[in-house]
Amino acid sequence: MERMTGADAGFLYMETPTLHMHTLKVSIVDVSQVPGGYAFPQIKEEMVRRLHLVPPFQRRVLQVPFQLHHPLWVEDRDFDPDQHIFLDRIPEPGGMEQFEEVIGRIASTPLKRSLPLWELHVCEGFADGRVGIVAKMHHALADGVAANALLANIMDLTPSAEAPVPPDWHPEPTPHGSDVAKVAIVDAVKQMALLPALLLRTIRAILAVVRHKKGSDIATPRPILDTPRTSFDGAITAQRSFTTVSLPIEDFKRVKKAHGVTLNDVVLAVVAGALRSWMDSHGEHPDGPLLAGVPVSTDSPGSPPRLGGNAVSNMFTTLATDIDDPVERLLQISRTTNEVKLVQKTLGLKMMEDWFQFVPPAPMSLVNRAYSRFKGADYHPSPFNVVVSNVPGPTAPVWIAGAQLTDLFSVGPILEGMGLNVTVWSYIDRMNFSLLSCPDVLADLRGLAGHLSGSLQDLLDTSG
Repeated sequence: MERMTGADAGFLYMETPTLHMHTLKVSIVDVSQVPGGYAFPQIKEEMVRRLHLVPPFQRRVLQVPFQLHHPLWVEDRDFDPDQHIFLDRIPEPGGMEQFEEVIGRIASTPLKRSLPLWELHVCEGFADGRVGIVAKMHHALADGVAANALLANIMDLTPSAEAPVPPDWHPEPTPHGSDVAKVAIVDAVKQMALLPALLLRTIRAILAVVRHKKGSDIATPRPILDTPRTSFDGAITAQRSFTTVSLPIEDFKRVKKAHGVTLNDVVLAVVAGALRSWMDSHGEHPDGPLLAGVPVSTDSPGSPPRLGGNAVSNMFTTLATDIDDPVERLLQISRTTNEVKLVQKTLGLKMMEDWFQFVPPAPMSLVNRAYSRFKGADYHPSPFNVVVSNVPGPTAPVWIAGAQLTDLFSVGPILEGMGLNVTVWSYIDRMNFSLLSCPDVLADLRGLAGHLSGSLQDLLDTSG
């Protein structure tokens, strides 16, 4: 039994019938060399054998009576693989486009709160015989860094490696409601005692940021106040669409080296160029540069792999879509991003996490559900326009139960008023872009994705 942190619980409070707070990890595997041949029951059995390697998958949410405090994680004594692992079929002709349509359907339904918050969909029907595996997990379970560690735990570095024998599992007793309530009250009182120190630290940090800003000549965007309106930033429905693009990682490194920026700067610039081109083709001209929300890990450098939870903050930066020249756009993104990083460091990377501990569960959930129900995002500018995330993945081939992973994609959720998420996970020699949206606010997601390659080429043409 473990108390959920405010940061983790916040993803539960944000969820509504139209806002699903799960993430997707998509693998495509070559099953041609699987010992004994491929069969869905075999894959299912192998995944069950490896569950002990991903501890969050064996826990469910236990709400505190009257929502006196954040929920608990408890081991699920009635765990049933049939409620988590499913067989899906990719329609003919069995290409990537049809697989992406299946993924969109999977992403359109929320996870059941009464069960551990994950599903695994094994998707047969690829024309070349490969198999797609879609892992859907709630963001309360893990952020991108933790999900990467979970993935590494169940993958093998050689095709002949055998999964360790699972230990005997004896789930802990589920605590009684009255005991949960008593502990929640005690924990809440202890937590409130920390508030004065946090408030003092926050005031000092804000004053430090003000002093820093006075000495800086680089402007940083202000969420909501500087966010332009776009066609894909309104209230969303429950429906999701998904598409992917793979680009060579060496091309990104070449641009990075030529212009003295970071790999993440290049990713942001490629997304910016694609959005600018797509908006031009649709006759859409926002009254200012688009803003991106960029998740940033708050883990300490060199810390051991984290198998669950969220240690993440958000960085708000410009995409400089008002700048025509692709190199100047990249450099403006880099300058702004560097300044935002300095501001975040001055403020404290974990400041947002610390304040989330004090979010009241019931009011937070009530406000979010009302906001979605009455389409509040249609009535004001969004904090930012698009989520852009970049997570480094495996640099060498990996296997699972003898099946080689040939491709890997990941994407996080979209939000009310921010109807586009672009997540990049690298795998070996390529940068795999995944785009998630709501078709009711962005019907041409595949068309937008088609501009990514040209945006990268524009940067390559200037990189010598």
